[in-house]
Amino acid sequence: MHIPSVGWSPDTGALRILDQRFLPERELVRDLVALSETIDAIRTLAVRGAPAIGVAAAIGLAVSLAADSGGQGSTARALLPEYASRLVDARPTAVNLAWAVHRLLRLAADTDDERLLEALRVEAEVIRQEDVQMCAAMGRHGLPLVPDGARILTHCNAGALATAGTGTALAPIYAAHAAGRLVTVYANETRPLRQGARLTAWELSRAGIHVTVLPDGAAASLLAQRQVDLVIVGADRITANGDVANKVGTYGVALAARAHAVPFYVAAPWSTIDPATATGADIVIEHRSSDELGELPPGVPAWNPAFDVTPHKLVTGYLTDRGLVTPPFA
Repeated sequence: MHIPSVGWSPDTGALRILDQRFLPERELVRDLVALSETIDAIRTLAVRGAPAIGVAAAIGLAVSLAADSGGQGSTARALLPEYASRLVDARPTAVNLAWAVHRLLRLAADTDDERLLEALRVEAEVIRQEDVQMCAAMGRHGLPLVPDGARILTHCNAGALATAGTGTALAPIYAAHAAGRLVTVYANETRPLRQGARLTAWELSRAGIHVTVLPDGAAASLLAQRQVDLVIVGADRITANGDVANKVGTYGVALAARAHAVPFYVAAPWSTIDPATATGADIVIEHRSSDELGELPPGVPAWNPAFDVTPHKLVTGYLTDRGLVTPPFA
């Protein structure tokens, strides 16, 4: 089950993405070369999910520098600081974006001009391959959490569409399905852009996994009725003390899960853990346009944060490609 959410074009001259804004009605694949195209794709959620954003940033930076420098390493080096800064500013909350860009910057500092462009391309591909392997590892480590007959609630999309592999929160579900276990998934609709209804439901049903979509406001009632065995969500940033930034609405799910004694797991690659940020209070939360909320009465403002912060005390466990880990993280 492969979904080409992010990777290279066949000639490796462009960043290839599956434009998620058109799912599930249409599967539109786009090839991006210019840096402005990659930034726009990240900002508009054409490519989304912290791991996928990191992969897209790495590949997008490598291909745009190659195109705009005319193949000259010295020119690419001169462009690199500006291009890197513009990419990092595209979405401030997802830590994998800055992580991937800074990884290429560190490589460039130790590489001569003659080898620079090829070295950046190789490193971008390594980041992509690592993401695929990371997803597989999370599936293996998370498999014991998903017994036969498990009923799982998830929020937003943390599957194959959010990574270069099989996902983070959905990786154990795919692993359990491959092992022949019966799994039922409840996908929160995830307002306002409906990533659960549009994306999670699309990819799980495509894989033959039973999935039911519910309105965000119904999650607490479902938990109260003992219809959920565990909750698994992804993360865009995990701070040193274990606080979790994820799609807005996650905090409410965590509160309801705690109230009804349902385990609440956060699944993310080790690269999503940000030990440089002490607590969730230090995270810059991205706010998005009121247009995403639909038509509002004239003059009525909107408060539309893209993420919220779930305190570490509400998290049962952290599933990473290194296994189940516990804070504080260093």
